[in-house]
Amino acid sequence: MISEDFFKRIDAQYKSQYPFVVYRKPNSIKVNGLLQNNDNLFFTEDFIEKGFVFSPFDDEKKTVLIPVEVSESISTRFDLSISIENSQLETSINKEEKEFHINLVKKGVDEIKNSIFKKVVLSRKEIVSISGTNPFTIFKKLLNNYTSAFVYCWYHPKVGLWLGATPETLIKIEGNRFSIMALAGTQDYKGSLNVFWKEKEKQEQQFVTDFILENLKPSVENFKVSDVETVKAGNLVHLKTMISAQLRQNTNLREIITALHPTPAVCGLPKLPAKQFILKNEGYNREFYTGFLGELNIETIVAPRSGRRNIENRAYAVTKKSTQLYVNLRCMQVKEEDAIIYVGGGITKSSNAESEWKETISKALVIKKVL
Repeated sequence: MISEDFFKRIDAQYKSQYPFVVYRKPNSIKVNGLLQNNDNLFFTEDFIEKGFVFSPFDDEKKTVLIPVEVSESISTRFDLSISIENSQLETSINKEEKEFHINLVKKGVDEIKNSIFKKVVLSRKEIVSISGTNPFTIFKKLLNNYTSAFVYCWYHPKVGLWLGATPETLIKIEGNRFSIMALAGTQDYKGSLNVFWKEKEKQEQQFVTDFILENLKPSVENFKVSDVETVKAGNLVHLKTMISAQLRQNTNLREIITALHPTPAVCGLPKLPAKQFILKNEGYNREFYTGFLGELNIETIVAPRSGRRNIENRAYAVTKKSTQLYVNLRCMQVKEEDAIIYVGGGITKSSNAESEWKETISKALVIKKVL
């Protein structure tokens, strides 16, 4: 489908107030759409359905599902050469919000020093007026600016409208092959990936890696852990480790998601006391920020590598179920004339409250630059 027709279909779906999701996977030019043919609100509990899931931060709340069986799938190629001008956005810092967040971080550090938890991820929200802005214009700007991110626009009339460009994979499962990303630590990008990381950021990233390895032991085998590398995401750089493994027989997806979500990268460690601290002290509802989203049990055709000498191998292509879930970071919720931007950072015992505030400012710019 040509791009113009694709976006006309999405716009008509939105105006009809029917659920949909449009998204592009990292480093791809293909944009997919899943358009639900009614306005029912579906949920998944066992993660055995086929469709697109959208899950909140609080793992005790339900995961929303756009099911394949009641939806139409469409796709297009997005031309990155399309010129979409970014506007200059002027925002002022609310002194009360700054003071609240700095005090929140200090309280988190105190709890860590009192051995309540080792790490906690604390966040805040900013509200930016986007009067008269079409959400699909924002979506196209996200596509243009963040080619290595998972970019999406998700809508349900009974839930809301969300957009984002997240750099972080939660899990990818194809057949019995499994991979997950441990991403933590943040600095401003200053033109080079050759950066110095403080012990605080290294420790924060190691917490995430260790948590994943420990919690997945009952479900997977044959672990492979990559070296830690520095990666760029928008105007920021992070520390990343890739972990791959094979699923044990009879392992179900719900077990894995329950073990992982929310990870120390978005919640803290240990999970329960960190989550309780967040829910009690952040002062607002994260909703789907730091939840997860993505394709669930979608059938994909996997073909052997082929060249001139083994082109006949294409005949041996097999269909496998594929699940690709991403952590909902660098995102916004659109409500009427406002965009609600969500940002946060990992807090450890060596965190400096003023520095943590500045980190959230940098993270907010990732989304603000497309408004």
